[in-house]
Amino acid sequence: MAVQQTQALPPQYVEDLQKDYGTQLTATTAAPLNTGLFAPKVAGQDQAQKDAYTMATTQGQGIGAFQPYISQAGAYDTAAAGLSGAGAYSPFMSPYQQDVIDATLAEYDTQAAAGLTGIGQQAAMSGNLGGGREGVMRAQYQNKSDMNRALLQSGLLQQGFTQANQLANQAFGQQMQLGQNQQGLAQQVPGLYGQDISTLGSAGAIQQAQEQAGLDAKREEERLAAYEPYERLGYLGSGIASIASGAPGQYQSMVTPNPTPLQNALGIAGVAGGLMGNYGDYLRGVNP
Repeated sequence: MAVQQTQALPPQYVEDLQKDYGTQLTATTAAPLNTGLFAPKVAGQDQAQKDAYTMATTQGQGIGAFQPYISQAGAYDTAAAGLSGAGAYSPFMSPYQQDVIDATLAEYDTQAAAGLTGIGQQAAMSGNLGGGREGVMRAQYQNKSDMNRALLQSGLLQQGFTQANQLANQAFGQQMQLGQNQQGLAQQVPGLYGQDISTLGSAGAIQQAQEQAGLDAKREEERLAAYEPYERLGYLGSGIASIASGAPGQYQSMVTPNPTPLQNALGIAGVAGGLMGNYGDYLRGVNP
């Protein structure tokens, strides 16, 4: 007994749609998808970041950062050492000191000679010229005069020494202060370098994040363009299936949204800024 089979065929327009869909699907998927068009790209370092790295590795650390200040401080300390001791006053003695002493003593001797002349005149008036009394008076006068002359000379020498010694002490203090200032600068250098490194790094990270955002936006554009034919076919296939089954069709996109370029930029900038800030703190901690 022959078996009769009844088959419910879809409407002709559905078959036509399905046939057209199959042709497009075959043509679209025949060639491999060029994923290189939307492969991830990483923005290179900004020049400010490169400068920060160079500063951190060549200038911001180690003795080279503050060696010039230490050397200068040592030079000041050496100069100060030369301004101490018994002969430290000598360079500060006035070159005219001896001339002043000689002129003063010469004037004194002139006045002393005049005093002796006066004694002779008194002796002549009293009738003792050339006598023993005149000799005693001359001897007493000369002894006192010599003592006063010695006191005058020593006073002048002491005055010059005192003044030179004060100038030497003043110069010693100045050299020591200069040395301390240089040492203070040497201690500040690592921290200042750390601040510069942090500032350069943060500024460079912002620029790098901006460039990365541009690369991400371009990548997203290329990705959407590459998947557009597949999206279109997927939507068409979902519609044909819905027509054939009579049930409402639902289509789910195959392209998962990526973070926006702005989200990427903010994220990169935040992380990079935090890293560079921590690095600056590290430098200041290592070189207080």
